[in-house]
Amino acid sequence: MYKIGEFSKITNLSVKTLRYYDEEKILLPSFRDDENGYRYYNEEDFQKAKLLVLLRELDFSISEIKDVLSICNNSEDLSYVFEEKKEMIKKKIFQQEELLKKLNLYTEYNLMEECHMDYKVEIKSMPEIMVASIRYKGRYCDVGNYIKSIYKTIKGKASGTPFNLYHDGEYKEIADIEVCVPIKKYIETSTVDIKKLPSIKGISTIHYGKYEQLNNAYKALFDYASKNNINCIGPARETYLKGPGMIFKGNPSKYVTEIIISIGEM
Repeated sequence: MYKIGEFSKITNLSVKTLRYYDEEKILLPSFRDDENGYRYYNEEDFQKAKLLVLLRELDFSISEIKDVLSICNNSEDLSYVFEEKKEMIKKKIFQQEELLKKLNLYTEYNLMEECHMDYKVEIKSMPEIMVASIRYKGRYCDVGNYIKSIYKTIKGKASGTPFNLYHDGEYKEIADIEVCVPIKKYIETSTVDIKKLPSIKGISTIHYGKYEQLNNAYKALFDYASKNNINCIGPARETYLKGPGMIFKGNPSKYVTEIIISIGEM
């Protein structure tokens, strides 16, 4: 049996930590003297302490450690937990990398210039158009994959610039998006939808630059609509006049995007 001080030395856990683990019922001493409250630990406690030290080194939280101790009875159980932890870490790394991209974006971008970006808004009529399209619910960043799928299906029969229809009346992380590529005539296929989009009247503006600042163009459109008592009925159409290629992204600051929002009768 080891006194708490001795046990502290052989486990590299401070006495304060051992007392905390006792309170949290993570590592209970095998014997406690009722008269003086002294804690005593045995060999089994030592093996458990070694596992606790390992879990803490691997950045397991206290709640996670409790979970591990309750479900793991052998090394095989522990290996499954480690695999789950690895996936959690990978997900966290991805989230941190996405955050880093945003920080880099705002570091290189002048926020004051963003606030004073000028947009020319006009009322525009769009004729009926035949398109090959795929409508999906998902992330905005998946659009490129669907555009590739459409081009693969229509095999050189595109007759115009691709555009997206956004059917939600609000921003959503999982959005209702329809990816469209104009075509000259009907194509027989079951892979994508072939249809005619009706002619529309809408308010339009051109955004120059990165997609991350498209919200400023939408603000200009909605401000114009409000000022002129125009009813926006959607969906919004984003036409990518100049954007990334199929392989190379190019310079995002040089992207050119036209946004048109359908409007009601004036």
